[in-house]
Amino acid sequence: MLGFEDRHKPLASHARLRLGCGRSADFLACIGVERIAKGRLHPVEGAPIFNRLIYLSVRYETTKMESLIVVSMAILDAFQQAHADLLPTSELGEMKITAVRTIPVELPLDKPVSTAIHSMESVGCICVRVETDQALVGEGYLFTMNAARLRSFRDMVDGLAHSLIGKDPHFVTEIWSTIWLEINPIGHEGVTISALSALDTACWDLVGKAAERPLHHIFGACRHRIRTYASGGLWLSNPADTLAVEAMAFVDQGFRAVKIRVGHKDPKTDFERVKIVRNAVGPDIELLTDANQGLNPKNAIRLGRMLEGLGVTWLEEPVARHNLAGQADVRRSLDLNVVSGETEWTRFGILRTIEAQCADILMPDLQRIGGLTEMRRSSCLAEAFNLPVSTHLFTEHSLCFAGSAANCISVEHMPWFEHLFAERMEIEDGDILMPDRPGLGFTFDERALSRYALDM
Repeated sequence: MLGFEDRHKPLASHARLRLGCGRSADFLACIGVERIAKGRLHPVEGAPIFNRLIYLSVRYETTKMESLIVVSMAILDAFQQAHADLLPTSELGEMKITAVRTIPVELPLDKPVSTAIHSMESVGCICVRVETDQALVGEGYLFTMNAARLRSFRDMVDGLAHSLIGKDPHFVTEIWSTIWLEINPIGHEGVTISALSALDTACWDLVGKAAERPLHHIFGACRHRIRTYASGGLWLSNPADTLAVEAMAFVDQGFRAVKIRVGHKDPKTDFERVKIVRNAVGPDIELLTDANQGLNPKNAIRLGRMLEGLGVTWLEEPVARHNLAGQADVRRSLDLNVVSGETEWTRFGILRTIEAQCADILMPDLQRIGGLTEMRRSSCLAEAFNLPVSTHLFTEHSLCFAGSAANCISVEHMPWFEHLFAERMEIEDGDILMPDRPGLGFTFDERALSRYALDM
């Protein structure tokens, strides 16, 4: 493939010959070539522009390079505007969103599972497709446990779709801000933000696909792989005698970290269950725990002190989400890390958690945080306070964020949604590899959408 200079040598050479002023001409030619390239005009079409530029330069004795640049840009802009109607939109590098489609599905879990506060047999998803006039499609999704109230989520996505129609998805921040203002009377938590998140993520997918680059490259990549942990097992509902076998199965799959749910009324019960897993996987496998907001502060502190003796890395969501003061007490009382943030909405919820000094590691959730736009803002906010982040659920769609956020230390590997996608995540020595495919790097599997479709 020809490089930028090679593709536009005719125009650059023409400018140098006519102006005959060495480096200045090179610089001016580069400016002109860049503007023409952005408009996707052929070099031959650009030559008359430079003829006119030379004429004006001589006539008005324009010798300063700044003036030459201003003149060249003005003429190029005039040329592009005059001929815009002769060029298809795609030739000008623009893209327009033409439709937003929602597809409801329900994915059954392998077996019913329970945490301290949830019981699940399936996850219901609204798969969102944002279509454009350039045959590119951006994708995103949101979910609810057991497909509960899924229709409400679909209605909200459909109700916000008009904010995208006719827009260029590259203006994703403008789209995000427009929706943010529109939902103000309803509120900036819950169904509204979930819908915004799916639409925002789909727009970013389009940005990557249009550039034919993976999104973590668009954001500014910082890594090719990231640590992950097995989160799709070791549930509170699992009998104790199954924990060792399931934990070792994760290790055999290539995981170097596993997470077990806790939250029994008696901390000793949790301790014994975690001890079973530690004895099974040995001291070299990282062990994480998640209470799913099921403990009060005193029991969380009591359990945390016991877990420290087992070399546990973190205790996640030890107390109720709104009890930030209680969680701060837990954090101050323990040496292991306290993790939370998955049930906070947008960067403002993350900021409250930071200000309460109740978490050592923040865990933004792509759906609740407000999509990739707000996820990136939240990670920057966390980094300003020297706090690391680890993503919650949405593994496939969070990888682009993890590959570009320097303070992201890990991603949660949750297999609930893998059947939605035609591609699979790659795990190597405890890490997930960043996909090098354009956009998010994962596309909905048509057969899965058909197989798990809900009639709504």
